[in-house]
Amino acid sequence: MKVRMVYFAWVRERIGKGSEDLELPADVTTVGELIAHLATLGEEYEGALSVPSVIRAAIDEEHADHDEAIGNAREIALFPPMTGG
Repeated sequence: MKVRMVYFAWVRERIGKGSEDLELPADVTTVGELIAHLATLGEEYEGALSVPSVIRAAIDEEHADHDEAIGNAREIALFPPMTGG
Protein backbone atom coordinates (compact mmCIF):
# COMPACT_ATOMS: atom_id res chain seq x y z
CA MET A 1 0.00 0.00 0.00
CA LYS A 2 1.28 3.45 -0.87
CA VAL A 3 0.72 6.25 1.63
CA ARG A 4 1.71 9.90 1.93
CA MET A 5 3.73 10.46 5.10
CA VAL A 6 3.85 13.96 6.60
CA TYR A 7 6.24 14.89 9.42
CA PHE A 8 5.96 17.88 11.77
CA ALA A 9 8.18 19.82 14.22
CA TRP A 10 11.27 17.98 15.50
CA VAL A 11 10.18 14.74 13.81
CA ARG A 12 10.53 16.57 10.48
CA GLU A 13 13.83 18.14 11.52
CA ARG A 14 15.37 14.83 12.58
CA ILE A 15 14.17 12.89 9.53
CA GLY A 16 15.22 15.74 7.27
CA LYS A 17 12.07 16.04 5.17
CA GLY A 18 8.53 17.29 5.58
CA SER A 19 6.81 14.58 3.60
CA GLU A 20 7.28 11.59 1.33
CA ASP A 21 5.31 8.87 -0.43
CA LEU A 22 6.09 5.39 0.88
CA GLU A 23 5.14 1.89 -0.15
CA LEU A 24 4.30 0.05 3.09
CA PRO A 25 4.85 -3.69 3.57
CA ALA A 26 1.67 -5.76 3.85
CA ASP A 27 2.44 -6.61 7.49
CA VAL A 28 2.33 -2.94 8.55
CA THR A 29 -1.32 -2.54 9.54
CA THR A 30 -1.35 -0.24 12.59
CA VAL A 31 0.15 3.12 13.51
CA GLY A 32 2.52 1.41 15.97
CA GLU A 33 3.72 -1.04 13.32
CA LEU A 34 4.22 1.88 10.94
CA ILE A 35 6.40 3.75 13.44
CA ALA A 36 8.45 0.59 14.07
CA HIS A 37 8.86 0.08 10.31
CA LEU A 38 9.91 3.67 9.71
CA ALA A 39 12.57 3.39 12.43
CA THR A 40 14.28 0.72 10.28
CA LEU A 41 14.63 2.99 7.22
CA GLY A 42 17.83 4.68 8.31
CA GLU A 43 19.70 6.49 11.03
CA GLU A 44 17.65 9.68 10.77
CA TYR A 45 14.35 7.77 11.12
CA GLU A 46 15.73 5.72 13.99
CA GLY A 47 16.78 8.89 15.78
CA ALA A 48 13.45 10.64 15.23
CA LEU A 49 11.39 7.62 16.30
CA SER A 50 13.61 6.17 19.04
CA VAL A 51 10.93 6.75 21.70
CA PRO A 52 7.77 5.69 19.87
CA SER A 53 5.50 6.32 22.86
CA VAL A 54 5.93 10.10 22.49
CA ILE A 55 5.06 10.15 18.79
CA ARG A 56 1.53 11.25 17.95
CA ALA A 57 -0.21 10.34 14.71
CA ALA A 58 -3.10 11.38 12.51
CA ILE A 59 -4.68 9.29 9.78
CA ASP A 60 -6.27 11.43 7.07
CA GLU A 61 -6.22 14.39 9.49
CA GLU A 62 -7.89 12.50 12.38
CA HIS A 63 -5.87 11.78 15.54
CA ALA A 64 -5.07 8.08 15.86
CA ASP A 65 -3.78 5.84 18.64
CA HIS A 66 -0.84 3.53 18.05
CA ASP A 67 -3.09 0.45 17.97
CA GLU A 68 -5.40 1.97 15.35
CA ALA A 69 -5.53 0.29 11.95
CA ILE A 70 -4.12 2.23 9.02
CA GLY A 71 -6.71 0.79 6.64
CA ASN A 72 -6.78 2.59 3.29
CA ALA A 73 -5.24 5.81 4.61
CA ARG A 74 -4.19 8.36 2.02
CA GLU A 75 -2.10 10.41 4.47
CA ILE A 76 -0.50 9.69 7.82
CA ALA A 77 1.10 12.47 9.84
CA LEU A 78 3.59 11.99 12.67
CA PHE A 79 4.37 14.68 15.21
CA PRO A 80 5.66 15.16 18.75
CA PRO A 81 3.41 15.93 21.71
CA MET A 82 1.83 19.36 21.39
CA THR A 83 2.50 21.99 23.97
CA GLY A 84 1.24 25.48 24.41
CA GLY A 85 -1.18 27.52 26.35
